[in-house]
Amino acid sequence: MKRAGVKRVLLAHLAASDWTWQDLLTLCKPRVVVVMLACALVGMALATPSLPSLATVMFGLAGIGMAAGGAAAFNHVVDRRLDAMMLRTSQRPLAAQRMPTALALAWASLLSIAGIALLLWQVNALTAWLTLGSLIGYALIYTAFLKRATPQNIVIGGVAGAAPPMLGWTAVTGQLGPEPLLLMLIVFAWTPPHFWALAIHKRDEYARAGVPMLPVTHGEAFTRLQVWLYGWLTVAVTLLPFVIGMSGFVYLCGVMALNLRFMYWNWKVWRGQDPKAPLAAFWFSIRYILGVFGVLLLDHYAGLWAI
Repeated sequence: MKRAGVKRVLLAHLAASDWTWQDLLTLCKPRVVVVMLACALVGMALATPSLPSLATVMFGLAGIGMAAGGAAAFNHVVDRRLDAMMLRTSQRPLAAQRMPTALALAWASLLSIAGIALLLWQVNALTAWLTLGSLIGYALIYTAFLKRATPQNIVIGGVAGAAPPMLGWTAVTGQLGPEPLLLMLIVFAWTPPHFWALAIHKRDEYARAGVPMLPVTHGEAFTRLQVWLYGWLTVAVTLLPFVIGMSGFVYLCGVMALNLRFMYWNWKVWRGQDPKAPLAAFWFSIRYILGVFGVLLLDHYAGLWAI
């Protein structure tokens, strides 16, 4: 009787909420997950001299995607009060109080468990455990602790977000090596200039919310310099696939062109004379990382066609 009463209260609470199925999708941060899956797909393709098996691609991307969506939903749960303080995130389902926290937590748990279980069942154990580690790193270590503890949160927490291309590689091969770790390193090096550009644009909001982002703790001038310096680090790392023989001249030409444009925007940010430059640099950096992995893929199959 007591259990039935609790169930009725829960159902009534859910029915009275204003959430929609689109809100469940929003919790997963679908745009971010799409970028992650694109990088994972490239990792899968680069891991084999031929096409990866369709089953591995389908189950691998599904499992990685569900786990990433679950981690994003956990991020919404942990950050719901912080999100409500910031204009950019104030209309998220939990921040706007359209959805019960319990439902979001259940959705995050379901996606995460289903994703890891699918990888363990249909792909391989290494990919499943690495994905679980990335999920814990993003949802708990970064979101619940690092984000509020240090201005280096993006650098340290970037390890979890950099994992997708490595996960794609291990999904096909079942083993780690220098190549997948290099793919991960590219995303890791790219993350600080990508996110710090946005943090400059949203500095006042982060300050009001009490989040110790670098522009808040060290000032905009210092952060602009870090965007410039980490941009050059990203350039150096993106040249390594050619240096170690992982890719050829098609990749080198493509990535050089992308790096020129990438550093143009980072230079604009560093100079600090254009107030629109940080946000423009942020949006270009998304196209940039997709472009880097795109030319890696193009180079890989161009080499196969030449054979």
